Amino acid sequence: MTDERSKVEVRDVMKKKYDIIDGMMSVNEAMKAMKYRENKSLIVEKRDEHDEYGMVLISDIARKVLALDRSPARVNVYEVMTKPIVTVDPNMDIRYAARLFDRFGLSRAPVVENGKVVGIVSFTDMVLKGLVEL
Repeated sequence: MTDERSKVEVRDVMKKKYDIIDGMMSVNEAMKAMKYRENKSLIVEKRDEHDEYGMVLISDIARKVLALDRSPARVNVYEVMTKPIVTVDPNMDIRYAARLFDRFGLSRAPVVENGKVVGIVSFTDMVLKGLVEL
């Protein structure tokens, strides 16, 4: 039995433009530095080669800064980020990526190839760019 659908890989649907920041930045500085607001997230750079990437979502900032009436100028990104994070290989089939997202409660994840971030992928990207043929 052959699969009638062709394989769609994460690299085919990921956003290649993303923001990567230093975890020591204040939330205020990070938000000002954010160029790609449609991604709704910031990737936090590794401190060194033995460290892991982190991520902060706009919803994290809303819950951990805005809702608690904390000053974004006084809260550092590392205080509200998630680390370590689940990353996705660019060659992964989007069906498996969607299952991974579901299993771990993710909405988006960095795409990492050879230890470096090459993009970011979300459920929205997988559905709108990968599932539906336009």
